[in-house]
Amino acid sequence: MNVRKYYALFFTLFFASCIWLQAEEAPAVFKAGVGKRDITPKEPVPMWGYGARHAALSTGATDPLYASAVVIQAGDKKLAIVGLDLGRSPAEKTIQNIRTRIKEKAGIEYSFIAGSHSHHGPVLELSDEEGKGKGKFDAALRYYKELEDGIVAAIVEADSKLAPAKMATGVTKLDGFNRNRQTKIEPKSADRDLGVIRIDDVNGKPMAVIVNFTGHPTMISAGVLQFSADFVGAMKATVEKEFGGQAIFMQGAAGDMSVNAGENKGHEAFGKALGAEVIKLASSLKPEEVARPSLKVKEDRFKFNSRTDWSNPAIKAAYGMAFFPELIPNFMDEYSEGIRPRLTVALLNGEIALVGASGEFFCNHAVRLKERARVKQVFFFGYCNGYHQYFPTIEAVAEGGYGADAQVSPVEVGAGEKLMNTSLTWIYQMLGKIK
Repeated sequence: MNVRKYYALFFTLFFASCIWLQAEEAPAVFKAGVGKRDITPKEPVPMWGYGARHAALSTGATDPLYASAVVIQAGDKKLAIVGLDLGRSPAEKTIQNIRTRIKEKAGIEYSFIAGSHSHHGPVLELSDEEGKGKGKFDAALRYYKELEDGIVAAIVEADSKLAPAKMATGVTKLDGFNRNRQTKIEPKSADRDLGVIRIDDVNGKPMAVIVNFTGHPTMISAGVLQFSADFVGAMKATVEKEFGGQAIFMQGAAGDMSVNAGENKGHEAFGKALGAEVIKLASSLKPEEVARPSLKVKEDRFKFNSRTDWSNPAIKAAYGMAFFPELIPNFMDEYSEGIRPRLTVALLNGEIALVGASGEFFCNHAVRLKERARVKQVFFFGYCNGYHQYFPTIEAVAEGGYGADAQVSPVEVGAGEKLMNTSLTWIYQMLGKIK
């Protein structure tokens, strides 16, 4: 090799190594963006949440229903967190369609898509088959495609707005805002936590306020056949108007938790009061740049036996009378191979655990998980990435009562505890504490 070629090769390798070292040493990014879409049905459809309504159709809306999304990028991974003003998250087919589309459009592989549990949203369980919705509730079937498009649009918008961000989290105890509606044993278990994730841009302007609170949004009479986000809508509006940024509500383990109105009569007054508490907590937080952004996610579906014999014609007929006939075959399809809840766990920046579960978990599941997980903060999201009815604690089943009995909680006893133990194991595995 002559001298000229030697030096050319030397400088090529030298500059290549410099570029490689710079790439290796480049700090991981932490970015966030928000998006929102109106997902209120445009046509009359059956309403979700109260069996006594049967198949009565909606008559309009008192306030809009939204899909509110934040996308977080930590390093080279992205996570979508979506709060829906609906009774539950979409059905399995829609969830899978959404995930496929956001991965193709925005490279987002992980998502928490959860309903607020408003009882003034649309029924989401019908399907495009005879006797299961087709031909009688075609407006609902048309809505499901509109809902899917709206959620995807909100997430893609959030991704398009990704920008460097700062973050802070905090939690406070709220006395008098919620109560346990199931147990009669004192002291009654309750999750009093109000949790907040505050995300600002690099200049300190609020971008997103993720609110995690536990309580059924059932403050509007069942007889009202109009769509509403209930107290959640008023809370979000208060935060966005008086604090800034976009508010995203993620319901907690509310299976046995109702809100406690106290002096704040009506869903609007209660929502504003809760919004004031959110603002107080968010204002006390000091978002900082994330030194070591990271995201680890694990998800799986589980299979549990059913306490309800869905093949029994008498049971099918009873459920058909309690709700309406087209709904029940869809339930039977969902549970034909057992109860199959989805569990999603994320560890953000090595210190914040997000746990999403597809059902109405009793509050002590979340309370005990928070006590046992040795991280900075745990956020539990119920009604997330699917819906599989109530998950009571073992002692709640032994006591009985609404949400604990087999009529509305078909899953085998102890399923909730098994899922929470799995969550805890995954968190410690992500932390490197368990191999």
